[in-house]
Amino acid sequence: MKLPYFLGCPSWNEADWRGSLYSPGLPATEFLARYCSVFNAVEGNTTLYAWPSAAKVERWAALMPQGFRFCAKLPREISQASDLRDVLHLALSFRSLLAPLGQRVSPFWLQLPATFGPARLGELNLLIDTLDRPLAVEVRHRAFFARGEEERALNRLLHGRGVERICMDTRALFSCQSRDPALLHAQSKKPRLPVRPAAFSESPQLRFIGHPELEANDRFLAPWLEKVAGWIEAGTRPHVFLHTPDNRLAPDLAMRFHEQLSERLPGLPPLAVAPMQSESQPVTVE
Repeated sequence: MKLPYFLGCPSWNEADWRGSLYSPGLPATEFLARYCSVFNAVEGNTTLYAWPSAAKVERWAALMPQGFRFCAKLPREISQASDLRDVLHLALSFRSLLAPLGQRVSPFWLQLPATFGPARLGELNLLIDTLDRPLAVEVRHRAFFARGEEERALNRLLHGRGVERICMDTRALFSCQSRDPALLHAQSKKPRLPVRPAAFSESPQLRFIGHPELEANDRFLAPWLEKVAGWIEAGTRPHVFLHTPDNRLAPDLAMRFHEQLSERLPGLPPLAVAPMQSESQPVTVE
């Protein structure tokens, strides 16, 4: 599949996708290969919480196509450290561990906590130097969303180094009023911050955290369809990742996004989707 942008979900190892993205009897060991036959990118949520073994990385390298993008998150021992200068050696170890994936890890993701504020930008600059690989950064400190000098300093640093500022859009998630436990959990974990569309490099990054009802996302997706189409037309290769509260419908939302983007960009290739009951005859979503 050759798309002019990268599209995916937060992960691939979701048993709840049996019967939708995956056929009912598909073994978990085959999830990654099937996922890669439909989407060309994935968020690296797994590496935020646990370092993979070298054997697991080798297996990923054997299954992920060369054109695939695995936006591996730097482990939380790095991103949530009280001083990034103390964990530079861990960043280098993580880079070495994922070396078998080559350009498939491009960019690495650094998901910083809300405690990482403007006074620590020097640490970030040093980490960028040390990692020396394509990087995208997500910030959550409110000063970086205040449109003041502190936000401008962050943007100057990232733009000057060719580091992407990840845009997280949680408006659809927080538009839902429900007592559903999965929704409440997602709302408790995700920040409610202003949206900052950014294209500081050739790879703009979007994380869209959606409403549990697919149709309810359309009004929030509409401006992103225009933005992503514009980025593609300008010659960049955006990365777009779709979430739902428990991610059970994340693939469906990603397919919905692609279908709607195809209306804005006629000629966009369809996604290949395997039917639930058969492993042998692929169908397409037009």
